[in-house]
Amino acid sequence: MQFKGVGKALPELVRTNADIERDYGIRADWIYNRVGVRQRHIATHENNTSLAVDALKRALEDAGMEFGDLDCLISASVTFDYVLPNRSSLIKHAFTRNRDNEIPCVDINTVCTSFITALDYAACQIASGNFRNVAVVSSEIGSKGLNPKSPETFSLFGDGAAAVIVSTTENEEAGVRSYRMKTYSDGAYDTIIPGGGNVNHPKDHPYEQELYSFQMRGPRLLKLANSVLPNFMQELTAESDQPLNWVVPHQASRMGLKLLSGIKTVRNTPIVQTLENHGNCIAASVPLAFVTAVEDGRIQDGDHCLLIGTAAGMSVCGMNLTYATS
Repeated sequence: MQFKGVGKALPELVRTNADIERDYGIRADWIYNRVGVRQRHIATHENNTSLAVDALKRALEDAGMEFGDLDCLISASVTFDYVLPNRSSLIKHAFTRNRDNEIPCVDINTVCTSFITALDYAACQIASGNFRNVAVVSSEIGSKGLNPKSPETFSLFGDGAAAVIVSTTENEEAGVRSYRMKTYSDGAYDTIIPGGGNVNHPKDHPYEQELYSFQMRGPRLLKLANSVLPNFMQELTAESDQPLNWVVPHQASRMGLKLLSGIKTVRNTPIVQTLENHGNCIAASVPLAFVTAVEDGRIQDGDHCLLIGTAAGMSVCGMNLTYATS
């Protein structure tokens, strides 16, 4: 599997820590020291579909391809414009000249690790011969589900989208070398938005900010991650005989990145970090970091990358990947 093109899209509005301090009274220096973010992009007139379309158009342009060249479109996201229909169908619909193109539109949601899971699905479909060209798009607007009364989460998240086009190749060294995911149910309810589903349906529970906002038991999650990540990383890295050039993690938080950097198996490997300028963009975090590092030349053809992240549930997901453009 080779990477034919990459692209990203960010909302126009940039909200700095100074803006948050002015509007909500959360100190700018506290945000950076505690959370690790200086600024984040916040959607105003944009929505999930429009950001996804912009990112996908840039990836197609980078690949020198048209939408009609795709055999499958995967949306790997958590947030959405509508409960129904699925996200990828709406992205395809926005390409008006290709509405008669009957390619499958698939949604994959493993929360913050959705992009990694979707990339593995794409690689499997390409390897089986079902598809030749697959687009994977992550588009997230998490800012609408935040509560300013929870300073740490309110200042952590940003919005954005990223896309990649992956295709067949005769290069046997290219693409996914290993993939692994484990779910640790002790943390199943430690990250949650309680309202909106059938347990707390809007018909039964009118809107109140806390019920319909993101909630996280950070210390519990960090403790659980600290107990499982070292062994998970040891198993994942042992599945590849190639030394790593880059670690591309989910931009979970300052503490999450610090925890990752201290793990023995990746301690001396450079880590792509976008948390400071973009915040935690949920499932778009990993592809935004990956695309950014490809675009600025850090990730080069033939580099061996480790994509890794934790997700609500609580899951850990990782992939050994050889980035190749042919």
